[in-house]
Amino acid sequence: MNIDFSKNKDGLVPAIIQDAKTMKVLMLGYMNEEAFLKTNQTKKVTFYSRSKQRLWTKGEESGNFLNLVDIKLDCDNDTLLIHVNPEGPVCHKGTDTCWQEENKQDYGFISELEQIIENRKNQSSAEKSYVASLFEKGINKIAQKVGEEAVEVVIEAKDDNEDLFLNESADLLFHYLILLNAKGYQLNDIVKVLENRN
Repeated sequence: MNIDFSKNKDGLVPAIIQDAKTMKVLMLGYMNEEAFLKTNQTKKVTFYSRSKQRLWTKGEESGNFLNLVDIKLDCDNDTLLIHVNPEGPVCHKGTDTCWQEENKQDYGFISELEQIIENRKNQSSAEKSYVASLFEKGINKIAQKVGEEAVEVVIEAKDDNEDLFLNESADLLFHYLILLNAKGYQLNDIVKVLENRN
């Protein structure tokens, strides 16, 4: 890896730390050549601390190490993207990230939809939604809806109408997310099961 440590007078390059599983950006640090070499040797991310003026391995005091997965170099050869498996919170203030974000898997709109389902489940009776009415009818009705939608997906899969197939697939996924919520789970719990099987 041809890192250009000479671009800055201090010989430091920014190192963006990203969780290898969740892809959440956890922190930003700086590395000199010695820190880079030590990181590769120990497989624990080591920075050059500008305030302490020395090498600093993240977790050396807290035990919250950043276990190295891989390192990528940007197109200008002067910034590192480091994928890690973190042990515990990353920020010195005790949060998962230095931006006070939770380090959890984000599935984009699906995660938003899970939050919408959670919010609608708790609506008052004056503002009933379809989702709230399903929760009111109970787990049997929710499970029945998943079964109905699954059958409709199978039927549409045998035909050539892509629009109907995609819409029925969306209905199945939507109702499955409702069922997961009713059972106290989220999609991430299912992903963990699949990862463990891999």
